[in-house]
Amino acid sequence: MQPHSQNNTWSQQVFQLYFFIINQTLGMVHEAGHGVCYILPCPRFIMVMNGTLFQIAFPLGIAYYYKRKKHHFARFIALFFTGFSLQYTAWYISTSHEGAFVPASKSFLGVDGYHDFHYILNVLGLLPYDSLVSGLVKVCAYALMFYAVGKMFVMAFSQTK
Repeated sequence: MQPHSQNNTWSQQVFQLYFFIINQTLGMVHEAGHGVCYILPCPRFIMVMNGTLFQIAFPLGIAYYYKRKKHHFARFIALFFTGFSLQYTAWYISTSHEGAFVPASKSFLGVDGYHDFHYILNVLGLLPYDSLVSGLVKVCAYALMFYAVGKMFVMAFSQTK
């Protein structure tokens, strides 16, 4: 049996590093959202939802900050990351039918944990429709990312100063 070798090009390594950093950052922001409710007395539903709300609100807040500062290119980068966060959320929603627990192998923290969207969709009566909900979130995510990239493209190549 031959040992496994990894023949990654430099561009593959850059993208792997990019996705690792983005996923870890989103994971930390997500868990911080839950952490707020560990400090403040929140109902369980709000505590569970707060992780995703923070994960989406964080890059959206950065976009708003740059909008106020009139740094439009930076605003669209932040909007792109909001879409990226929504795309990650869509994936997370799509796994909600797998059960109430997330195994350590799929967890950001590396430990078994509760599946946020299994709980959220179950409470809302939408668990049988997790694929539909995930698909709708994914469409919104891609629309936002395409919008942001399109606006950056227009800004980069427009003739107006």
